[in-house]
Amino acid sequence: MSSYLMRRLLTLPFLLAGISIISFLLLSLSPGDPAEITLLRQNGGIAPPREAVLALRQELGLDNPLPVRYLSWLSAALRGDLGESYRSGNSIAAEMARRLPATLLLAASSLALAVAIGIPLGVLAAMNAGSWLDSVSRLLALVGAAVPSYVVALILMLFFAVQLDWLPAIGYGSPKHLVLPALALSLGVMAQLMRLTRASMLEVMGQNYLRTARAKGLSEPMVVWRHTLRNALLPVVTVLGTSTGYLLGGAVIIETIFGWPGVGQFVVVGIVQRDYPVVQGFVLYLAAVFLLVNFTVDLSYRWIDPRLHFGWR
Repeated sequence: MSSYLMRRLLTLPFLLAGISIISFLLLSLSPGDPAEITLLRQNGGIAPPREAVLALRQELGLDNPLPVRYLSWLSAALRGDLGESYRSGNSIAAEMARRLPATLLLAASSLALAVAIGIPLGVLAAMNAGSWLDSVSRLLALVGAAVPSYVVALILMLFFAVQLDWLPAIGYGSPKHLVLPALALSLGVMAQLMRLTRASMLEVMGQNYLRTARAKGLSEPMVVWRHTLRNALLPVVTVLGTSTGYLLGGAVIIETIFGWPGVGQFVVVGIVQRDYPVVQGFVLYLAAVFLLVNFTVDLSYRWIDPRLHFGWR
């Protein structure tokens, strides 16, 4: 294995450890007592006695010093145990594993839709720069990038679910339930891909090797899709990587709006209820996703452009 791969792989555990320390510290310093909040919820909003709060804090280990609590959590996490939810008492790792397929389905559908529409539109806009098609594509991309995903979600829900009654507004279980959340998630990514593909294509189109390819008799579609697009893909792949990490993180707002039972909805409830183990487990999961996605993106650079080395041996 190359030295580059070894260096990148060796840094991943240290990055995860650093992220877990920072997130654990920030959660511990956040306002609100998880024990008191848990008892308030169990008692229907009635303030619990002080003795009950202290007893629950001791049961949950919240009375231990911060370093002791972190090391205890870390040792369990290394064994695959992310602890139990304060709210439900269920295993966090098991709950996230149960919800992960829903998040993967939504993320894959959204990403596939964004790639299938965003990149071809960017190519067409670049090949017809200055035309009405280019102007319309740029306007759509600007609107898609400017409007927040939750606003898009509410508009789609109001139009297609409430007024037209074509699609269900919330829920999970059928292809119809997937359409609106996937569309709401994909529009922002689609706009980014379209704008970046167009800009990268315009930058590459003036290169000498494209004129050489045409002089050799290659057809225009071959020149565009095989030579021009491939050399314009590096910045596009970078955006794809960050977008994939965001989507696999659960897209918490979209999952909450559409009642999608994924990882994002799970962590929103944990944040509201001050369920620290849930939030800490989600942060670790999200950090691992982004690190692995970025690592994969870096590896793909070498395949896209063999001239890049990044210390390979």
